[in-house]
Amino acid sequence: MNSASHSASHGGKFSVGLTGGIGCGKTAVSDRFAALGASIIDTDLIAHSLSAPGGAAMDALLHEFGPAFVTADGALDRVRMRELVFSDPAAKARLEAILHPRIRAATAAAALVARGPYLIYVVPLLVESGGWRERVDRVLVIDCPEEMQIARVMRRNAMSEAQVRAIMATQASRAERLAAADDVVSNDGGLEALDRQIALLHAQYLAFCGRMAR
Repeated sequence: MNSASHSASHGGKFSVGLTGGIGCGKTAVSDRFAALGASIIDTDLIAHSLSAPGGAAMDALLHEFGPAFVTADGALDRVRMRELVFSDPAAKARLEAILHPRIRAATAAAALVARGPYLIYVVPLLVESGGWRERVDRVLVIDCPEEMQIARVMRRNAMSEAQVRAIMATQASRAERLAAADDVVSNDGGLEALDRQIALLHAQYLAFCGRMAR
């Protein structure tokens, strides 16, 4: 892997794309990397800011989908939009055409001002999107058994098993994610086991940074 080929678009920094299926624990892992000093750029948080009241994508979203998809306070109605794109691939493509270029621009801007020794982009649909693999130096997959994913999301989001499985069916399979991974964190044990894996990867990533700096 040629890290230098990617570094220019990340302010010269080594970069990792962190991904995983719903309920795998991406936030728990990224929070721990942040505590160790890595710069975290979360594409979900960027998407939420773009579609919040006054967000940079709201005018385009209103024009494309109409006021029925905007809440009273001026944000994107995410529940209604989720229902639409879940059943209408064309609507999903229209939404992505608005959000994806803006997310990409925002991530690039965040990378240029990041202060950590390396960057971690949290990208839930990294494998599915196709373009991210070429933008990062390594792909880190957070993995756990599918039954554990389902139980976590049911508990966290008060969803039925059928609802969770329907979401999972729209995502890459566990096998597809693992096939795309350079590194894997197994999040099927306790926090101590998670912290040990992250500490090892952090040391490895710092070593990559050192080699890039030579």
